[in-house]
Amino acid sequence: MVDIHLKTFNSSWDYHTNNDFKTDNISLEKVQTAIDRINISRKNIVEDPLSFLFKKDLIREGLITNAAYLLFTSKESIFTTIELGRFQSDIIIKDSARTKNDIISQVEEVIDFVKKHINKEIVITSSPQNFEKWQYPLEAIREIVMNMIVHRDYRDTSDSIVKIYDHKIEFFNPGRLPDNITEQDLLDNKYKSTPRNKLIADIFKEIGFIEKYGSGIHRIMNYFSAAGLPKPSFQNQSNGFLVTVFTNVTENVTENVTEKRLKQIIELIRFEPNITTKDLAKRLEITRMTLHRDLEKLKELTILERIGPDRGGYWKINQI
Repeated sequence: MVDIHLKTFNSSWDYHTNNDFKTDNISLEKVQTAIDRINISRKNIVEDPLSFLFKKDLIREGLITNAAYLLFTSKESIFTTIELGRFQSDIIIKDSARTKNDIISQVEEVIDFVKKHINKEIVITSSPQNFEKWQYPLEAIREIVMNMIVHRDYRDTSDSIVKIYDHKIEFFNPGRLPDNITEQDLLDNKYKSTPRNKLIADIFKEIGFIEKYGSGIHRIMNYFSAAGLPKPSFQNQSNGFLVTVFTNVTENVTENVTEKRLKQIIELIRFEPNITTKDLAKRLEITRMTLHRDLEKLKELTILERIGPDRGGYWKINQI
């Protein structure tokens, strides 16, 4: 209902002022940094940071807009939280981070985390200058991250989430596609751009983060096609939107079977902590030697701990 109401006068949630936010809540230094970026990529702006905010409708009648707060917040904010994780499997997290910064800074923070956990090779050529080849086209990753941040529904209490696996990356964002756009429309490039946050999108375009409204998905597809990688997946999921990108690496069957078995072990122990290794091996239909190797792996990862002997003791799950 709120979205319908805003559309009646060509507005969006981020355009409106918020009585909970004051000018002290934003950093004029960050505003100046944005002005400097615009001057490099677009045009010469002579306004001081405060005048710039008024000119761009980011401050009106002495109140700052939702967009101004998200773009230039002076401190960490729960409204912008993005959870970042490097997953070995669905139950094993190798590294994690969280950003609550202003949404302009978050673009590089998220990309840096992705770069930290994907493969890179140095390609040697006949020319004096070699070049880096990343596991995924970084231009496409940047486009996905910017779309995630610009089109996020910041009224939703859910967080944006990035999950990096060996052979795929998932980017989840609160805020589903508009009702008049389907997943197939995105793939066919047959849709009209309808920014959820019009002021935020405008500032990102001024800075040079966004080249053209409505062309981001098409560019992402082209980047992956040029890299010889599978097409990304775009789908509404629960209260949000999920983008999944894949590599061309063929998943190791043995590795997948092992990961599946580790999850089965965890689930069996969760519901029956007193189960013996003999019964575990029987339930899983594997040898005691294979089970012992799997249990040792879970112990090394500090997920599992054995308290007491095999008979009379119990299993303790430390983290999932």
